[in-house]
Amino acid sequence: MRIGIVPSLNPLSGGLHQYTLTLLEQLTTLSQRRPGDEYIVFVRPKDEQFLTGLILNAWCRVPLLPQPFTLKQQVIGLLIALVGEGPLLMMSRRLRRRTIHRFPDPTKIHRRPEFSNWFRRHRVDWVLYTASNALSFEAGLPYVMPIHDLQHRLQPEFPEVSANGEWERREYLYRNATRHATLILADSEVGKEDILRLYGPYGVSSDRVKVLPYLPSNYLSVEVTERVRLRVRHTYHLPERYFFYPAHFWPHKNHSRIVSALALLRRERGMEIHVVLCGAHTGEIRERAFRETMTQAQQLGVSHQVHYLGLVPDGDMSGLYAEATGLVMPTFFGPTNIPIVEAWAFGCPVLSSKIRGIEEHVGDAGLLVPPDSVEAIAVGMYRIWTDEALRKELAGRGRQRLTEYTPEDFRQRLADILREANELVRGGNHLTSCLPPPDRRLFPGGDY
Repeated sequence: MRIGIVPSLNPLSGGLHQYTLTLLEQLTTLSQRRPGDEYIVFVRPKDEQFLTGLILNAWCRVPLLPQPFTLKQQVIGLLIALVGEGPLLMMSRRLRRRTIHRFPDPTKIHRRPEFSNWFRRHRVDWVLYTASNALSFEAGLPYVMPIHDLQHRLQPEFPEVSANGEWERREYLYRNATRHATLILADSEVGKEDILRLYGPYGVSSDRVKVLPYLPSNYLSVEVTERVRLRVRHTYHLPERYFFYPAHFWPHKNHSRIVSALALLRRERGMEIHVVLCGAHTGEIRERAFRETMTQAQQLGVSHQVHYLGLVPDGDMSGLYAEATGLVMPTFFGPTNIPIVEAWAFGCPVLSSKIRGIEEHVGDAGLLVPPDSVEAIAVGMYRIWTDEALRKELAGRGRQRLTEYTPEDFRQRLADILREANELVRGGNHLTSCLPPPDRRLFPGGDY
């Protein structure tokens, strides 16, 4: 069959960017070993750079859209060309603050016939999305799509999943995406349980939700030479020992309590522990979280112990993991997280959150603490920092745990998912609502 792929390649999307690269890499390997299907990657021109390391020679690549189709889209395209995407987003944000929000109605799907026709023109049978995307049901073709995060339902108190219409946007996306998907991908059994519990009442059945666990990011190299280690240390002026935390500055990532734990350890135990952070802080919510965290570090007298590296090139991440004393990740969100499996790959001891999802994911292969307790985070950091035997034990358990998340298992699961999706689409058993008729005004004389 002809399978369209819509990848999420924006590096600011964090784990979604990494997940996309891993999925594409495993899919290329699978397509070489099991030929038969044809793949068409619909990629934005500015994201082409992220595909250079992948072997996609046998795949057809086309733009996600060849041109703006509506007057509104043409105007937006012209504005981006004139002032750039960043200033346009800032203007849009200011305008939204001054106007009444029009939140999407989850019971009404906004059709996108220009995308439907574009996919049809390339004779696509169904589409694989690497991230949750409203285009999936708006375009109307059969699709398979992952759903990794339903925190707007589980923890709406965090602004990144609820503020400024985000809750309504997510509900429109997930309610319709789950209802109309041919198959849904979950990162764990807990993630599958959440999908069925929250959206089962809207018609989602267990047989349509498939578990496809995370792998370590494909750009990581576990064999880190001494030369690479020295280069990374020199480039970033790393302290002799440090905890590592690769995460964008969303409030749920809990950077502020790590800073408070550093101050507590310094005050009560006389210990100077360093933390190395990397990730983006663009956007209103992330910028505020970043600013508050750095101000807090200065006020508590531990700013020299907090080393922020910004966005780090993929090629440097292996060295940062390899040199770390441990991973500290007291996030409030689950159910699973990619940095944990990455840390296991490098024998890096893991400190994470004692919450549903992460508990099942990590088991005894990490220290788990309540993410809302500064004292518990501090004790966990102290134990890993001072106890070499514990570090070795956690590293060993992590490597053992990682044997359950192999590329071979991922590819087999993915092959089964592709085969089932093909069968459902061929048999007309996919759940996508009736497709809108092709609009020949968009592509006169086109091949439908």
